[in-house]
Amino acid sequence: MGFGFGQRRGGVLPVERTSFVGRAAELELLCAALDRSRLVTMVGPGGVGKSRTALRAASALRERFPDGVWLAELSALRDPELVPATLATVFELPEQSGMATIDALVAHLRGRRLLILLDTCEHLADACGMLCDILLREAEAVSVLATSRQPLDVPGEHCVHLPPLEPEEAVELFAQRAAAVVPDFAVTGTNREPLRALAGRLDGIPLALELAAVRLRAVPLAELAERLDHRFELLTGGQRGTLTRHQTLRTAIGWSHELCTPRERLLWARLSVFAGPFDLTAAEQVCADGELSRVEVLETLIGLVDKSVVQRVAGEEARYRMLDTLREFGADRLESSGGAEAVRDRHLAYVRELGQRFWDGLLTPDQVGLHRALRARVADLRAALGHAFADGGRAAEGLWLAALLAPFWRAAGTLSEGRFWIGKGLALVPEDCPERAWGLFMTGVSAVWTADLETALECFPQARQAARRCGERRVELFTDAYLGAMAALSGETERGLAELEDARQRIVAAGDGLGIAVVHYEAALLRAVLGDPAGALELCATGLDHLAGTGERQLYGSTLVVQGVIRWLAGEHEASAGPARQALEAAAEVGEVLVAALACLVLAWHAARQRRWARAGWLLGYAENARRLSGDPVAMLPSLLEEHESAQAAVRAALGPEEFERWRRAGARMSGTEILEAVRADAELPPSAGAPPGVPGARGVRAAGGVLTPREREVAALVSRGLSNREIAERLVISKRTADAHVEHILAKLGIGSRTEIPPPHELPGPRARGTREADPAGRPEDTGGRA
Repeated sequence: MGFGFGQRRGGVLPVERTSFVGRAAELELLCAALDRSRLVTMVGPGGVGKSRTALRAASALRERFPDGVWLAELSALRDPELVPATLATVFELPEQSGMATIDALVAHLRGRRLLILLDTCEHLADACGMLCDILLREAEAVSVLATSRQPLDVPGEHCVHLPPLEPEEAVELFAQRAAAVVPDFAVTGTNREPLRALAGRLDGIPLALELAAVRLRAVPLAELAERLDHRFELLTGGQRGTLTRHQTLRTAIGWSHELCTPRERLLWARLSVFAGPFDLTAAEQVCADGELSRVEVLETLIGLVDKSVVQRVAGEEARYRMLDTLREFGADRLESSGGAEAVRDRHLAYVRELGQRFWDGLLTPDQVGLHRALRARVADLRAALGHAFADGGRAAEGLWLAALLAPFWRAAGTLSEGRFWIGKGLALVPEDCPERAWGLFMTGVSAVWTADLETALECFPQARQAARRCGERRVELFTDAYLGAMAALSGETERGLAELEDARQRIVAAGDGLGIAVVHYEAALLRAVLGDPAGALELCATGLDHLAGTGERQLYGSTLVVQGVIRWLAGEHEASAGPARQALEAAAEVGEVLVAALACLVLAWHAARQRRWARAGWLLGYAENARRLSGDPVAMLPSLLEEHESAQAAVRAALGPEEFERWRRAGARMSGTEILEAVRADAELPPSAGAPPGVPGARGVRAAGGVLTPREREVAALVSRGLSNREIAERLVISKRTADAHVEHILAKLGIGSRTEIPPPHELPGPRARGTREADPAGRPEDTGGRA
């Protein structure tokens, strides 16, 4: 698992799972429009294929944007205030201390030449428009391709209207989808005209054509066309051509709905409450009741999959999703059924139960899996919180859910979103109660980690007062510790340390596992700030002993990285490397970006000390990009900034300003997963980077898993013989797209920038036997199959 809870690692474009038909003229228009304008919006009705066409265009434009093409899928997002945070997550950009998310985005994007694909903007048009306006004005090399049912109305926007498919393209699409459900289906002289008539009746709308093609499982083509034509005549009174395209799509969807069984219609409506992918257990918990039993949900879900209303998501775990247009249709039916509130309440209960399991499992081996589960369900977290706060009677439930997710918000680098939801809850729950006490406390903790000490000093006393009045002893105890630390930082050193130590002892006496883990590494940080490294390291050791064997990774990684930084600053340079590498490994398992950044900072100092200048450069670039030291609470450590500036100056002097900036920028663009794999491989150069003259290790550098697969070795051998990708595809009987992907992977793994640099077969790194083990940078055996 890589760092960052983005929708896909590095905004990677999804692989096409079905064939792409037509749109050559529209693709050419899009590419030409992006030559003239930095904001291009593809506009068209639902179901016309905007997302698919934009993805194809973005893929074709990769070479034009050296800093990448980044996809932000917005269909599941409902709150416009979270648009900047969602884009920041795509870039795996964590919270920056004392910096608004939009400012952090601008700082990250400025100077980069890249394309952002904002997909499905219509329900967030104002927020997307404002975001684009800011980015276009302040990040001069960034371009945006948006898809929407309406323009964003931003100065400089160029709109490209996406019409339905041309008649021949519509027939081709229908035929290809029909062949997938009826293997011997083909366009013939006999059926071509009925096909053209059917495609024309559906206005060439791809989604409508695909829904109709599924019906061929049960209905012959001639009967299908007749039934469809009859349905349109009923809607138009026999006057052909009077339906709008929107009505055409709704009619096609409605027809699919009528062909479903009553149970399938009911489940379709209820599944619409899921904002993102869901599994069978979730569907059973949320959708079953006296009218539809849990036993019936599976059979009914299979029916909806067979009818292409629900799609199965590719992957090992059985998960499902609905297209936006079909979800909207189901939501309309749910509202009209009168049962929407009960279904949404069950959805909130399902998400709340997941959040509670996360909280209860924080100090267990389940923590890693629960982080992943939350990451996969961010859209549903937001939907559930939105429902809780829309219903005044559920606000306390929503506040507790938002508060107990604080460790997740921190790991994901989205503390501002956590504070957003907690703030909504606090505004709706003014009375003293455990939920309010925890909400105030977690707001204070989040403020500490974003260097917002003013908010922390405001929230902690309120949290303690609320906790005392409602008897929430745990919050009172935790808050005592933080208030002691705040006093020590504010100049009342002796009193503050005494209060903190008293609270620490009471937490230990109470046997509170979470409190013990947190208070020791945070107290260690404070001790180091106040110039007591020996006391700080003793606290770290106690905290690590407490966490040993629990399977917990987030607080373990936090404690290790604090230990590593303190050891370095205390002059124990060699002893600091092990904790930093171990912290990086632990951070990888739960996606803790901030811990990873500090670990890389220590490892960059090590690289500079060893005169591995290029390695130091990209490690510094990643650390600086992921965690700004200015205003960071960790930056209060004695000499941390001085150490950082000294290492930076040494690396710059050794490489020269131009090469230093090259490697620093390379590191800033790396994902957490790439960093982990490069550190594990002890790589001199990052993935996909060629070495400049004088930097050793240009050939054979192995990052991101390093060795080539047997198929990649086969492709590499053909490349070294001078074959083109198309010739390789023909030789190996694979698609050209697959050959293209293999070559890209080979270049990345070998750390080279051009196919002409691929060495002959005898110089290629061969595949290791599966399950072999080798020493990782931390000095312990590591399964080469790796978790990350």
